[in-house]
Amino acid sequence: MIYLDYAATTPISENALNIYIKASKNAFGNSSSLHDIGGMATRTLQASRKILADSINGNEKGLYFTGSGSEGNILAIQSLLNGMDRKKNHIITTQMEHSSLHTFFKKLSNEGYEISFIPPDKQGLITIDQLNKELREETGLVSIQHGNSEIGTVQPIEEIGPFLKEHGVLFHSDCVQTFGKLPIDVEKAQIDAISISSHKIYGPKGLGAAYINPAIYWQPVIPGTTHESGFRPGTVDVPGAAAFATAAKDISAKMSKNTEYFLELRRKFIDLLKPYKEKITLLNEDTPSLLPNILPLLIDGIEGQYVMLECNRFGFAISTGSACQVGMQAPSRSLLAMGLDEQQAKQYIRISLGEETTMEQIESFSKTLLKIVGDF
Repeated sequence: MIYLDYAATTPISENALNIYIKASKNAFGNSSSLHDIGGMATRTLQASRKILADSINGNEKGLYFTGSGSEGNILAIQSLLNGMDRKKNHIITTQMEHSSLHTFFKKLSNEGYEISFIPPDKQGLITIDQLNKELREETGLVSIQHGNSEIGTVQPIEEIGPFLKEHGVLFHSDCVQTFGKLPIDVEKAQIDAISISSHKIYGPKGLGAAYINPAIYWQPVIPGTTHESGFRPGTVDVPGAAAFATAAKDISAKMSKNTEYFLELRRKFIDLLKPYKEKITLLNEDTPSLLPNILPLLIDGIEGQYVMLECNRFGFAISTGSACQVGMQAPSRSLLAMGLDEQQAKQYIRISLGEETTMEQIESFSKTLLKIVGDF
């Protein structure tokens, strides 16, 4: 089967897997233990923490390992809120956030917080003007994803961060889809907190990280927690952290090369679809800032789930959106927020490219897709 669903997850790289095995054998101790075996685990963990922090130009003291990107999102937001004046009970976010944050903000709205879910424009972008209109005296936090996993739109976080800093509002960004694919500089963008994930960058599953600027005051979600400086309970997966850091270092070194390659594949795919543009629409074709490896399509008159199942039958793995949303059988919130109706949103499929994707695979997939559409 040809895999074209890299935005959902990636296979672990050989290098990350080898490091995981090596660390499992040699740094198997509990990183909180005081004996020499625990010390080996501690040193391995701290080296991994520094690699990840350096990759975002952050301070290693603010990098905390989590069980996933979703957990990192929730713990980062709640920890920041715990350290904030409760009078600052207004939060601004978007209608396009990952389900982990969207459902969490819904929960917070039932606990006394006021949440503003701002819509994007027709290209999926959030503007400074929109944020400015929503800001209030009691606004304490803004959370805006860096890159959308369903349409690939990238938000201007380097403009948003300084703007919010001027107004004394904390800024969190879900960077799970962009980490390792686009440069992230938390200092330059003046972001107070971000969340990232291992399995999106050829690292092991079940591991993520949250970064909170050490200058920002926060309080733990579970008081009395001792691991990860109180940020998260539970023994840290040291081999996983080492493999995560390895994957991050490897993909960061190839970032520019990968971007150019994905753009080349994207251009080829667009050319192959041109004769069928009245039937097949690439949603972000004219978007100025995007993740080049995400290709969101609308197939006129055909539900995306049917196309996905037919592609699977012909040996291609694609998706109908975020893997955390697919089982809900509801149209994408991102597409609805951009102004599409439910019927249009249900005609959506997503192709996402990876390092292993070849030009031949794109050509073969295009032929299969056109056959599916033509036979319908």
